[in-house]
Amino acid sequence: MQGVASGGIACLTQMYFIHCFTAMESGILVTLALDRYVAIYDPLRHSTILTNSVVAKIGLAVVLRCGISALPYPFLVRRWPYCRTNIIPHSFCEHITVVNLACADTRLSSYYGLFVLFSVIGLDVLFITVSYIQILRAIFSLPTKDARIKTFGTCGSHFCCILSFYLPEFFSSLTHRFGHKVPLYVLVLIANVYLLVPPLLHPIFYGVRTKQIRYRLLKLFTHKGT
Repeated sequence: MQGVASGGIACLTQMYFIHCFTAMESGILVTLALDRYVAIYDPLRHSTILTNSVVAKIGLAVVLRCGISALPYPFLVRRWPYCRTNIIPHSFCEHITVVNLACADTRLSSYYGLFVLFSVIGLDVLFITVSYIQILRAIFSLPTKDARIKTFGTCGSHFCCILSFYLPEFFSSLTHRFGHKVPLYVLVLIANVYLLVPPLLHPIFYGVRTKQIRYRLLKLFTHKGT
């Protein structure tokens, strides 16, 4: 449980950075999808297409988009009256969870949250889908089965990261707004999952693809077992 006043600076700051960094993670996944597409579709020109300057501009665009899209959240929360309680049944200050405490018509906050969900996260999913459609077309055009399997394997880690991030994110956002019969502990659990689990899984997804990491881990466990 966490306390929040209608104008609590700590809660509003936490809310801003949580939503900002969540959108930023989505933008990074889109950038990785673009990198995979270029690496598979036109590998000989990868370094000339995705130069340091281009990557820096993409990174700046991701940061600006996330910072601007998350900025209205604390201002919308601050404008509502909170006359019942200032304790949210949650482990962190999520926008929709705080808004649900307000004793006013908060449809503006809910609509803006859905707008960000579909215009930022939804567009990212669309771009990733288009990228992977093109990637699959390039993979299936390869001449041998071994080449197709090897090339598809290079995308496996990224695809697992995508699923671990977007599925809990969409499910949590939609159930908080429309899942009125969903138990509270389930909503809290899902919100914690989408916030904490993907960053923990990403190193594992990418690490198992790296021979040096696999070798070190096997050596560590086999050494302990002997």
